[in-house]
Amino acid sequence: MLVGISALLSCSAIATPLSEYYAEYQVSRKGEVHGEATRQLSKVAENTYTVRYKSDIEWMIFSDVRTEESLFEVHNDQVQPLHYSMKREGTGPDRDYRVKFNREDKTIHSNQQKYPLDVKWLAQQQDHLSYQVQLRHDLMAGKRKFSYPIIDKKGNQRSYDFAVVGEEMITLPFGNINTIKVKRLYDDSDRQAIAWFAPEYNHMLVKMFKGKDGMEQFQIELKHYQPDSKTTAK
Repeated sequence: MLVGISALLSCSAIATPLSEYYAEYQVSRKGEVHGEATRQLSKVAENTYTVRYKSDIEWMIFSDVRTEESLFEVHNDQVQPLHYSMKREGTGPDRDYRVKFNREDKTIHSNQQKYPLDVKWLAQQQDHLSYQVQLRHDLMAGKRKFSYPIIDKKGNQRSYDFAVVGEEMITLPFGNINTIKVKRLYDDSDRQAIAWFAPEYNHMLVKMFKGKDGMEQFQIELKHYQPDSKTTAK
């Protein structure tokens, strides 16, 4: 089971700066809770932010503890990643990925390779977390389709595509809430990823489902949201 998605964006050059927040989720599979996750967005300097995601999951003999963090800037309504890291421990091999974006010489470095990645520099290039910040902003701006060039954890260049598929009232641990439903578009029809964002919670990600071959892999649901940075992620 792997977990991931979302954050908030807005440019400080515009009227509304990027808002800090702290959120807690429960992680479940087939109706049973098997762990928890937290996500926190913090401002570290002018136009510069971090989004940090941490999950701790146990399911039968499987365990997975991971922390992801993206450092990025926001300019002209565009998220620009600077550094991404992911550490994972648990069942199976431990993982430690780091990707650095050098915007001066337009190169991308990974700790998995000795030299800069052999990929084309793209102005809208995102990392594995920063695209989630951009997606949320684009959703708030009223867009219905989204496509982001991604450098993934291993340094591969890919495209992540999404579309709004409707509105839906869902039930969360704290009650019912109206949401916008967003689906990831895969070339492989056997894979499914759906995310629900709540306009009344400043378009916060409140639920996500991921499946494959018709089987649920995991589901996350918001259980606590604090729209500031006073709470520190666990």
